[in-house]
Amino acid sequence: MEAGISRRGSCCRSPEYGFQSWIGGECLYVCLLALSPSLESHIPNTLPSSTGTTTAHFLAYILFMLLSLPVLYIRPHNLTRFFHASATIILVFFLVLLIWALATMGPAGFGDTFSSSPSPGTETSLGWLVCYGVISTIGSIAAGILNQNDYARFARAPRDAVLGQLWSFPLYAILCSVAGILVTAATQQRFGGEALWSLPDLLGAVVAGGGGRSRAAAFFGGAALVVSQVGVNVPGNALSGGFDFAATFPTYINIRRGAYLTAALSIATNPWLLVNTATTFLSVLSAYAVFLGPMTGCMIASYLLVNRQKLKVEDLYRPDRSVYWYARGVNWRAAAAWAAGTAPSLPGFVASLDASVAVPVGLTRLYYLCFLSGFCIAAAVYAALHAAFPARAVAEWVAGAPPAGVLMRAYRERWDGEEGAEAVDEVGVGGEGEERVVGRGGGGEDGKGGRVAVKGVDGL
Repeated sequence: MEAGISRRGSCCRSPEYGFQSWIGGECLYVCLLALSPSLESHIPNTLPSSTGTTTAHFLAYILFMLLSLPVLYIRPHNLTRFFHASATIILVFFLVLLIWALATMGPAGFGDTFSSSPSPGTETSLGWLVCYGVISTIGSIAAGILNQNDYARFARAPRDAVLGQLWSFPLYAILCSVAGILVTAATQQRFGGEALWSLPDLLGAVVAGGGGRSRAAAFFGGAALVVSQVGVNVPGNALSGGFDFAATFPTYINIRRGAYLTAALSIATNPWLLVNTATTFLSVLSAYAVFLGPMTGCMIASYLLVNRQKLKVEDLYRPDRSVYWYARGVNWRAAAAWAAGTAPSLPGFVASLDASVAVPVGLTRLYYLCFLSGFCIAAAVYAALHAAFPARAVAEWVAGAPPAGVLMRAYRERWDGEEGAEAVDEVGVGGEGEERVVGRGGGGEDGKGGRVAVKGVDGL
C-alpha cells in the first residue's frame, strides 16, 4: 500500500538474503569438509585476512548461491511441498542432534555453559544487556514479521493465517533455542572446553575429531542445514524481495525477476564481513530491528488506525487512479513516520559499530530498545500525520465504506462465489508481461465497476 515502505522493504531483503546465504555456504562448507578434511590445503587461500574468510569458504558461499537459483525459478505456490519437506528435515535433524549430544555427553557433563555468567558491571547494565539480547533476537525475525503478509494473504481466511503461525512459531522457536543450548552445553567439554554456538562450527569440530562415521554424520547434518537454509532464505528474502520489486516496478519486473535481482544485489553487501565477529553479528541483527521496526509500526498503524481494517482491494492494483496513489505514488506521511521512528536509535547503533564514537548512556539504552521504540514512535507519528493532514481519497473511502467485517465478507463472496468464479475464468495465464485480470470491483474515480488489470505484478 505504501510505495515508500515497499521500496525500503526491497532494499532490506538483499542484505538479509546475502546474510542467510553466507550461513548456508558455511553449512555447505561442512559437507565439502566431510568429503575432504584437507579441503583448505586443496584450495589455497588467496583472500586477505581483513575479509575474515578464506577462498574455500567463499567458494562454498558461491556454490550455495548457485544451488538456490533453480528454486527461485519455481512459482511460489508450487513450493509448498518443498517447504514442508524442509521443515520436516530440520526438525528431525534437531531431534537427532539433541539425542546424540545428550547420549554421548559422558561424565564431564554440561561444562560451564549453564554455570558461567558474564560480568557486565552493575545489575542495571545486566538488565539492559538482557533487553539488548531480546531486541537482537526480535531483529533476527524482524524481516519475517514485516513480510509475513506476503504469504498470509494466500490463506483461505484470516483465521487460518493466525492459527498457522500460532502453533508453528512457538514450537520451532522454543525447540530450536532449547536444543541449541543443550547441544552446546553437552559438547563443550568434548571439544576442548569451548562452547560452539554455531552449528557449522560444531559439525566442523565433529569432522576434525572423528573418523569416517563422524564425517558421514557431519555430511548429512550439513546437507540438512543446507536444505533448511534454502527453505528459509527463498521465501523469507528472495521471494519477499521479488514481491516488493514487482510492486514497485510492475511494468518491468515480475516476482521471479525481482527474486533474482534480490539475489544478485545481495553479493554487494559483503555478507562475509557481517558475520566476521560476534559483536558485528549482534549489530547486524539489531540493525534489522532499527530499520524494520518503524516499517512494521507504519503498516500496523495504516491498517488498524488509518484504514480501520478497510481496504479497497482493487485499488491496490491500480496506479494513478487508486485511492492509495497519494502524491505521485508516495505517501510522505509514511516516509516521515519511518524517519521519526528510526532517528532516535541511530546514535546508539553507530556507537555499536564504532567503539570510538561516544554517545550518552540514554541514547545507548534507547538503541537497546530500538524495535519497540521505533515501532511505537513510527505508529504514533503515522497516525498523527494522517489525522492532521488526512489523505482525502483514503479518508473518504474509509468513511463511506461498510464495516470491516461486512467488507471482508463482500469481497470473499465476490471472488469465492459465482461472480468470483467468473472473474477467475477471465484471468490471463499467458507469458511474462501479459496483462492479467485479477478481480472485479467498483473502481476508478467515477466509482463504476470494472475489471482490474495488473501488468507484471502477478506474472512469473
